[in-house]
Amino acid sequence: MNQGSQGNQGGRRSQGKEGSQGSEFAEKTLHSHPAVVASDKPLLDISNLRVQFPTRSGVFDAVRGVSFTLGRERLGIVGESGSGKSLTGRSILRLIRPPGVVTADAIKPNGENLLACTEKRMRDVRGRHISMIMQDLRFSLNPVMRVGEQIMEACAVHGRYRRKETRRRALEMLEAVSIRDPERVFRAYPHEVSGGMGQRIMIAMMLVPNPDVLIADEPTSALDVTVQTQVLSIMDRLVSELGMGLIFISHDLNLVSAFCDRVLIMYAGRVVESCRADSLHEATHPYTRGLLESLPQLNQPRSRLAVLTRDPAWLDEPVDSP
Repeated sequence: MNQGSQGNQGGRRSQGKEGSQGSEFAEKTLHSHPAVVASDKPLLDISNLRVQFPTRSGVFDAVRGVSFTLGRERLGIVGESGSGKSLTGRSILRLIRPPGVVTADAIKPNGENLLACTEKRMRDVRGRHISMIMQDLRFSLNPVMRVGEQIMEACAVHGRYRRKETRRRALEMLEAVSIRDPERVFRAYPHEVSGGMGQRIMIAMMLVPNPDVLIADEPTSALDVTVQTQVLSIMDRLVSELGMGLIFISHDLNLVSAFCDRVLIMYAGRVVESCRADSLHEATHPYTRGLLESLPQLNQPRSRLAVLTRDPAWLDEPVDSP
């Protein structure tokens, strides 16, 4: 069984105490936010997104003309390292700092153009409307703040709660991500928890403001398969029950095909193919086929794996939507 299949099994089922804790949290959240499942309009609309960096040899186009919409679904973005996946996620939240330049015809969550927003408004959007789980946990959690204080801060910044209420919500969220002793973890420092528990803490922190969209950048890449399955199960359950849209950035094609609903394949800063996740292994673009054929398969042993041959024409080909 591949990692993607395990992620799928973990993501599509909730059992025992883990499932009941998440359901209780989700039920409270849905009652306090009844509109969260009321609309079928896209949660996010991206049109002609570009990210450029000046270099000594000229302007480098790191992201080139990326366009997509996101509903209440799991959208996977896959590709090689350096294909522009993470930059796409960061640019949506305007986290690309100078000398990087972000341009787009539209970056619109729920119809609001983020490119026209002030930085003060963007601080409100980040977390409350769109949250992002960063790739490296070591640089995402503050090492000198206790876990509970960091989750409470996220809750207090994006909601008008008193300190007692923020503490209660932080503990509820730690329970919702299946941490067995939330009081102990609440008082712990980041270096005192495991990698898998740290990822759960990050999920709790990003979801406690009840965002509409969650961007997860390689959230399970540093975890073993068992812990990976648990983290994916938690993300899948909470995103589904809270009615969010999920952008899942990964280099693992098997995982994305099993966990997501739709997939964008990126090459050299642009989307070269878009398809349904359950049809990813039937993709037709030569780049996607090359990625799939480079994966070892137990049921199809080969003496040598295929080497991806790149074609310069891929840089400018039109993209067909699924």
